[in-house]
Amino acid sequence: MRLLIDVGNTSLKAVLWHNQQAQPADLNNLPWPQITEVVYACVGRSDLLNKLLAQAAKHHIACYEATVTKTLKGLSCAYEQVNNLGIDRWLALIAGFTLHPNQACIVVDAGTATTIDVLTSEGQHLGGWILPGLDLMTSSLTQNTQRVFDDEKTPFENQLGKNTPNGLKNGALVATIGAVEQAKLHLGVQNSTKTVQIVFAGGYGALLQQQFEGSIFDSLLVMKGLNFWRDLSKTS
Repeated sequence: MRLLIDVGNTSLKAVLWHNQQAQPADLNNLPWPQITEVVYACVGRSDLLNKLLAQAAKHHIACYEATVTKTLKGLSCAYEQVNNLGIDRWLALIAGFTLHPNQACIVVDAGTATTIDVLTSEGQHLGGWILPGLDLMTSSLTQNTQRVFDDEKTPFENQLGKNTPNGLKNGALVATIGAVEQAKLHLGVQNSTKTVQIVFAGGYGALLQQQFEGSIFDSLLVMKGLNFWRDLSKTS
């Protein structure tokens, strides 16, 4: 059994991985005798992560931190300075590459920031974009303009706005949709078959998935990538 830990910009998430299945992890009552490895990815600092690693050390459990590399079992990173690519983006790409073999993918992780990464069917990462997340887009305008305002009741919709709050929120949504559409155009130049699998993750991933027919939302995409990273790293 593996304990998988993802430390993001604002929170720490963890699952137990056993028999190809993810199980909820109660961090206050972990089954340490059954855990064989701790595999983690860290974007920000976390005192809780440090405590968990210390507990693992007490139980003599090996811990592995996921890192970005130029290549990994047929997957190639577009960045020249691979350390500048966020580990969550790399793990999401690993998951897309592994779950959808020989298929071009656009991987979108919609959280505090929205990241969009483009992957060819041959496993070549072409690069991507980092956008403000939907909430960050709207809050940046309400905080830096005098007459743009929001309310908690207005949803994000793919429609023309007819008042300020839905004009604001719908504008953020369609801007993100437009970026994904642009990614499809970039991939079309590289991919002769023109078949593309779009995979969404993150807090707003389910909302964005509804805007693209045939796309997939996977709430565990980064965790799956973390698990695949460990498997692929052992054999590389």
